[in-house]
Amino acid sequence: MRTIIEPFRIKMTEPIHLISKADREKALAKAHNNVFLLDADDCCIDLLTDSGTGAMSAQQWAALMLGDESYAGSRSWKKFEASVRQITGMKHIFPTHQGRAAESLMAHILVKENDVIPNNSHFDTTRANIEFSGGNALNLLCDKGMDLKSDIPFKGDMDVEKLAAVIEKYGVERIPFCMITVTNNTGGGQPVSMANIKAVKKLLIKYKIPLIIDSCRFAENAYFIHELEDGYADKSLLEIAQEMFSYADAATMSAKKDGLANIGGFFVCQNDEWAENFRNMLILREGFPTYGGLAGRDLEILSVGLMEALDYDYQVYRHATISYMGKFLQSKGIPYVKPVGGHAVFLDAKEFLPHIPQLEYPGIGLVNALYIEGGIRSVELGSVMFGHFDTNGKEIPSPIELVRLAFPRRVYTQSHFDYMLEVIENVWQNRTKIGGHRITSQPDFLRHFTCHFAKI
Repeated sequence: MRTIIEPFRIKMTEPIHLISKADREKALAKAHNNVFLLDADDCCIDLLTDSGTGAMSAQQWAALMLGDESYAGSRSWKKFEASVRQITGMKHIFPTHQGRAAESLMAHILVKENDVIPNNSHFDTTRANIEFSGGNALNLLCDKGMDLKSDIPFKGDMDVEKLAAVIEKYGVERIPFCMITVTNNTGGGQPVSMANIKAVKKLLIKYKIPLIIDSCRFAENAYFIHELEDGYADKSLLEIAQEMFSYADAATMSAKKDGLANIGGFFVCQNDEWAENFRNMLILREGFPTYGGLAGRDLEILSVGLMEALDYDYQVYRHATISYMGKFLQSKGIPYVKPVGGHAVFLDAKEFLPHIPQLEYPGIGLVNALYIEGGIRSVELGSVMFGHFDTNGKEIPSPIELVRLAFPRRVYTQSHFDYMLEVIENVWQNRTKIGGHRITSQPDFLRHFTCHFAKI
């Protein structure tokens, strides 16, 4: 059949409410024009993130009731450990309360002042944790990944030639490890090919530099490899994931994404010394190594969810929904990142609002317009989130200005997506009325979460 249906039935519902446009304007003004500071009840469709916002399955809810809350060595820990080891093949497994906790401890034990950490593209918390430890986070995305309009696969690949040049420039002693993020959230949710992971690993072996995978959307990346890369159509998503992890020396994960859970994460590695240092810091900051800041019921949920994310029918449905959005945007001439990513649609705010200069933050203008028009909360991935300041204090904008509509897993139905598209089209038709913003206050790190904006 041509129609792809949701591979589940809905057993429980949660009411949502669309407040009036006047109330949305008041709410946004009260939030200093930063949608992160809105109350969730004031958001009709919440696409701020796909992290921890999904709906759990009946099997996960049932598993929750089996949670063993023993402080050390619980039955729930054993189930979690078994699932993570089956997928990653790693020797040492440590749960954390979420992905940024794993990143923080990783950076604390592995990154020194002036170290250089290459990645295809660091996401916001990864970069912040590396920089907070004194390191320099470098993005080495392939050139095709910067072409937002080309509809070609694997635009999340790392540029191996650029990586080789970075190693030669800075020297092995300044590069404690290299990272690859799957899928590449910063660059439009684009996947990384297995061939690219292999090529990066081959180069790193030459220099004895470890590889760490940021694996929060590993199952979606495995699906893209299954669908688009030669030699993988007959492999299961689990087998593809296992091969991806086989090239890594360690991995971090926010299991709030492809763990299909509302909280949780992990750090895994093969290195005994890394494991000992991580274990000690985990006890200090998160909890005993067999619970790592999570309740036993959370470990149970994750042990089920990690496997459910690798269900092929689930991935077909999820990607079909996002492709549906992309086809509509294409038909209306609305600029977006092609091809659509695995977890989100990314609008090209720079092309959507060409009249707004980058340092007046076109992404914020578009985010706020979507909220005012239809109560949809999205997020800017542009110069607010990824801009930086040079040594003279001059603000340098991001190379790209995106607005991400990240779709919670198993939450919204077809009519919700049609409503979203109607709102986007209305904003597109009235785009010339959207103005820029300036920042009136901001923190030193991760400013997009809490900074205040004023309209220009």
